[in-house]
Amino acid sequence: MQALSRNSGGALEDIVSLTPIGVPRHKVTVASLRDKKFQHESITCLTAYDYSSARLIDESDIDVVLVGDSLAMTMLGHENTLSLTVDEMLHHVKAARRGTKNALLMADMPYGSFHVNAEEAVRNATRLVKEGGAEMVKVEGGEKRADVIRRIIDAEIPVAGHIGLTPQSVNRMGGFKVQGKSLSDIERLMRDATELDRAGVACIFLEGIPREVAEMITNEVSTPTIGIGAGPGCDGQVLVFHDILNPTFGPAAKFVRRYGDAAAEITHAVQAFRADIMSRQYPSDNESYHLSAETRQALETLLERKRLMRARRQIAAVE
Repeated sequence: MQALSRNSGGALEDIVSLTPIGVPRHKVTVASLRDKKFQHESITCLTAYDYSSARLIDESDIDVVLVGDSLAMTMLGHENTLSLTVDEMLHHVKAARRGTKNALLMADMPYGSFHVNAEEAVRNATRLVKEGGAEMVKVEGGEKRADVIRRIIDAEIPVAGHIGLTPQSVNRMGGFKVQGKSLSDIERLMRDATELDRAGVACIFLEGIPREVAEMITNEVSTPTIGIGAGPGCDGQVLVFHDILNPTFGPAAKFVRRYGDAAAEITHAVQAFRADIMSRQYPSDNESYHLSAETRQALETLLERKRLMRARRQIAAVE
């Protein structure tokens, strides 16, 4: 498999072979993520919400396919992630499962699915695994979610933690704001990370925090860290599929790097399609199905007979 390598400005530099063609790729597991941390190998993660995007990501040697609750905004058009239901998440996890072969498939626990009590949290996590095919669930929150996370892990379900800028807390935070900018906030994030590490999470997502803080956490915990807007010091990085390809309708966050412009490509293709229809250039004769010569001749003969019969009836009516 091959991937595009870009410099810090996003310009294409070269093509780097990640996995030689013909060499089978090993299945990514919770254990292999931990191995990557201790072998100092970067972990790669992208969101996917359907079969086609999950398959393209999986075939590009990405380690983790995350069916994120960001689908509430990118796919369903909501203002934030809070309205997403477990059933909606399941619908998308099932689709991504069909396109994911080697990557580890992770599913977000939607807002409200783990906040009431531990029993409901385990029930919802179990549904994402049994019905959706997820191999890990992600739970937002640190120290105060540790007990719930332990209960889910006790049910034999791997859990990813998520601290820092947690989108499900957008109302409490007063918007999507960088976290961990004061000493007290840094101490809180360190406690969150340490408690999640002790709880046995498989990895910790660090979102929207200063790079210095993310690096401190990464060095402190034995759990792999995956950053999004947390600088280069994490064990891995994740971005939203729509952000790297630009089929979005708003300004990008500071940490987003565009690797393509799908919005421009889609718009160009749709406009060209409309223009060809309006000018009757689509479909062409080569894009149309045809009768065989034998059937066409038989049809012409039949139509000619019908025309003669019609003409005879008209003459008879006049007479």
